[in-house]
Amino acid sequence: MSGYAREFRRVTRADFPLLARWLATPPVARWWNHEWTAEAVERDFGPSVDGVEPNEDWLALLDDHPVGLLQRSRVVDYDENLRDFASLVEVPDGALTIDYLLGDPSAYGQGLGSSIMSAFASRSFIELPDAPAILVSVVAANVASWRALEKAGFRRVAEGDLEPDNPVDDPLHYILRLDRPA
Repeated sequence: MSGYAREFRRVTRADFPLLARWLATPPVARWWNHEWTAEAVERDFGPSVDGVEPNEDWLALLDDHPVGLLQRSRVVDYDENLRDFASLVEVPDGALTIDYLLGDPSAYGQGLGSSIMSAFASRSFIELPDAPAILVSVVAANVASWRALEKAGFRRVAEGDLEPDNPVDDPLHYILRLDRPA
């Protein structure tokens, strides 16, 4: 598998078995620490598919093959996100946040993470023209994740303790930011 993921499509219920498989893979499970039962996937991704919550779930595609998941929302859409970001950095009005994972093991180690984030950030700025910036929080121990963000043009703007997704992690997180291009 080679190339750059520049195509995206919204997650549908037909993708839930794929998401469950990805969430169960050790590299994803390590950082996402998410349940992967059918019930848990329905509970956590169903409202986005149905459009009843502000979060959007997207699949990153490489040659029409799903390789990753992205979740996009405004920081202010979720109190916990706003509280966490605001505890470490100023949150501009309208700022977005993106969470992401590479799910397909054949996509690991090829630089796709930075390619996906760069392309999805560009798409987000086009689709949401009032968003001044994208903020992402990453547990500091997840070196591959924050390095991929830096390669995609994000810059580290803060660090501090936040509740980690996985309780085995130290609470130290980095906040990375990408501003809308001029």
